[in-house]
Amino acid sequence: MQLSFDEFTFRLKPEQHEMELADTVRVGVAVEYKTRAWQTIEVDLGPGEAREVDLVTPAIEGVAEMGLPITNQVRCLGINEQVAQKLHACTGPQRQDRARDILDILVVDMLGQLNRVRARAAAERIFGERNTHPFPPETIIPPEWYVELETLAAELGYRTTKAAAIQKEFTNLIAAIARA
Repeated sequence: MQLSFDEFTFRLKPEQHEMELADTVRVGVAVEYKTRAWQTIEVDLGPGEAREVDLVTPAIEGVAEMGLPITNQVRCLGINEQVAQKLHACTGPQRQDRARDILDILVVDMLGQLNRVRARAAAERIFGERNTHPFPPETIIPPEWYVELETLAAELGYRTTKAAAIQKEFTNLIAAIARA
């Protein structure tokens, strides 16, 4: 399959990763600009279960300066829905390789972008639909994630880079969402 936009072309790569519990498939999409390879992005394709959609104004530096057209707004999965999905993924039975989701959730909250009431409603719905584990979930971070979390926290400039402090913040935030 190949699609295009302006002078960009998008080609679906043959390999895909099935995420059965989320009824989703992750695919690689090769992006080319003016017939030259630009980058490969991962796209998760799943049912249109989101009840909340955010309209986001693209803020990619340098794109306008290159003379590329930019759309006014892009429809994206709502941030509270995204947090709920990340929470389900990083606390569920197939949570390997999901350490980054913990920091993503904490950063969204730190930036003041999380509406805890709406995040709780989305989480209750997603956890109920997927029916793999209860909401609120257990928030114990696996010890094998500590090094990755500390490294990511340092790279992101997060306010703490210690796994124990990240664990405490994560547990407190999920409890606050559950109470909201």
